[in-house]
Amino acid sequence: MQISSVNNVKIYNLSHGKSLPEWLSRKMSVSLQQYSLDIQRRIELIQDFEMPTVCTSIRVSRDGQFILAAGTYKPRIRCYDTYQLSLKFERCLDSDVVAFDILSDDYSKLVFLHSDRYVEFHSQHGHYYKTRVPKFGRDFSYHYPSCDLYFVGMSSEVFRLNLEQGRFLSSLQTDAVENNVCDINPVHHLFATGSSEGRVECWDPRVRKRVGMLDCALSSLTEGTEVQHLPSVSALKFNGSLTMAVGTSTGQVLLYDLRSSQPLLVKDHFYNMPIKSLNFHEQLDLVVSADSKVIKIWNKDSGKIFSTIQPQANINDVCIYPHSGMLFTANEDSKMNTFYIPALGPAPRWCSFLDNLTEELEESPECTVYDDYKFVTRKDLENLGLSHLVGSSLLRAYMHGFFMDIRLYHKVKSMANPFAYEEYRKDKIRQKIEESRAQRVQVKKLPRVNQELALKLMEEGDDEAELASRKKKGKALPSILGDDRFKVMFENPDYQVDEQSEEFRLLNPIVSKVGQKRKKKLRLLAQQAAASQQADEDEEEPEGRASSEEESSDDDKSWVEEVREQRRLLRQEGRDRRRQERKEADRNTVLLETEQNGGEKTSNTAMSKKTSQPQFYQIKAGEEFRSFNDMAQKQKLQKASLEDRLKLEEHSETSNMADTAVGSKQLTFTLKKSEQQWKQQQAEQEHYKERKKLRRSAGHLSSSRGRGRGRRRY
Repeated sequence: MQISSVNNVKIYNLSHGKSLPEWLSRKMSVSLQQYSLDIQRRIELIQDFEMPTVCTSIRVSRDGQFILAAGTYKPRIRCYDTYQLSLKFERCLDSDVVAFDILSDDYSKLVFLHSDRYVEFHSQHGHYYKTRVPKFGRDFSYHYPSCDLYFVGMSSEVFRLNLEQGRFLSSLQTDAVENNVCDINPVHHLFATGSSEGRVECWDPRVRKRVGMLDCALSSLTEGTEVQHLPSVSALKFNGSLTMAVGTSTGQVLLYDLRSSQPLLVKDHFYNMPIKSLNFHEQLDLVVSADSKVIKIWNKDSGKIFSTIQPQANINDVCIYPHSGMLFTANEDSKMNTFYIPALGPAPRWCSFLDNLTEELEESPECTVYDDYKFVTRKDLENLGLSHLVGSSLLRAYMHGFFMDIRLYHKVKSMANPFAYEEYRKDKIRQKIEESRAQRVQVKKLPRVNQELALKLMEEGDDEAELASRKKKGKALPSILGDDRFKVMFENPDYQVDEQSEEFRLLNPIVSKVGQKRKKKLRLLAQQAAASQQADEDEEEPEGRASSEEESSDDDKSWVEEVREQRRLLRQEGRDRRRQERKEADRNTVLLETEQNGGEKTSNTAMSKKTSQPQFYQIKAGEEFRSFNDMAQKQKLQKASLEDRLKLEEHSETSNMADTAVGSKQLTFTLKKSEQQWKQQQAEQEHYKERKKLRRSAGHLSSSRGRGRGRRRY
């Protein structure tokens, strides 16, 4: 038995565990049951509750005594008696079963729809009758008042077979190309079909006319959903007289009120897989919907998840035992799963011992699903050298990492770090020695890690203790240094505060100002406490003292300036660092070609002489030599505009070679003026010409004597 807890709901998988093969001898099976713990711990609720290969569908009779399951290979039907907890009978069939239903309260009347268009009827003794429908069928429903069987499939028609008269009646013509599922309301017997175009058509069997149509394909598409194909209806189920649930091929479940064309609720499974089964749990108003991967149990009013079940094999069908918390699933596996959820209801009366068993398990600590596994991230796998196992069966992907067997993890860990045990042993010895020293006379000693932070906390703790001692009924708060939750912060070097980091330098002004405010507040409270002890009055703010809001505003301005200063320093350091990196790159770049002298140097003296000699540089052909120290001319050219620099180059008729460490480049381009600039320039030229024509000469106004009072007489 496997126990899991999802959303604080206990789920007991009663089919979990190893099963004994049929071909095993009795002696071998008895020995395995005696010595194998996995086989001893398993719970075989119903004997041989499995299929040879795959189980396709499963049903429970209305009296609750019989469980019938259809599977393959070879195609067969198995009936289990719950009162005897064993297999009652097994019948082999000619072809695979697409769908089957129980017409009576027990197993005496059964109907099977086969994949080869045959409809087979079984009675209590076995095969009774077989007929054929015109088209391949996919689902059928039984109408009890008229004894009619409605078949839907790869046709737009709904075929009716009357069991009382023993003949086919006139079919119902739908607007769909193909119909996938159908269902009949148990209260007012409304017949509904789900088509491959995503529509649901409702028919009244009394008048054989369509009374309504719902377009579920458009309603199932939410905002942001990628549409790859048209959603079709894959499941259909009625609940009561007005509620209907529709499952689509894209993994959505729509809840409808028959009086409205819009869904009350749309629930998405987020697996983009067709909904295989829909069931209602009436006692708790829950909906049990299942696709190939997961079974989701959620509230039909709010859509809130109650719990989820994810079997190891793909799901084909789900059946709920009436008025209990037990579920049966038909899987793509030989074993049919049995789940018991006490939160949904009690155990059936034929297995009432499960309630006592689960109560005992809840009292004792149980082994959860992930106790035998270790969660590791990709970085852990790289450190252990197990990156090549990603995608294999040894790793199970989960969230941002993987689950791996705890035994494999310990084995690889011991191989990767063989001295881990020695380090662990030394740490334990050191901890024991420190614990023994704790019994001696204690002297205030700073820890090895974060000493400045510890000193600051100790000073604040002393201030708080002093303030608490002055109060009448005061009690000092516990310090972080004495709290075991923060003990690792002062022992593990990984928690050392990096004061040179950018985050610390930006937060340090704020933290320091907050500490100053806190000290001021402690001093103020101490003064108020002293005043209250003297005057036996409540604490009041002294007159003539500035309010805390004004002080806090001044402090805020001061720490804002400090934060700005720290940001400026960080930017300056970043620029200096980048400049230094560029210089290093320039220094490492080889741009000069030197002549190599043959022979190797034999002594350090010869090497020093060579380094002291002047170096010669070779200028490439077509380049003009320029001094590297002519900085004044460069700065003058940099301040000039682009047009002035271009004109200067045209007059000097020299090539523009930039003096950089990585080479010289020349760029030639032409600025293209816009149409508006051309028009403005042309208008200015015309205006200048007009002004030039109207200008009159003023030469006749000039005089040799000039203007003024006249010449001065001598």
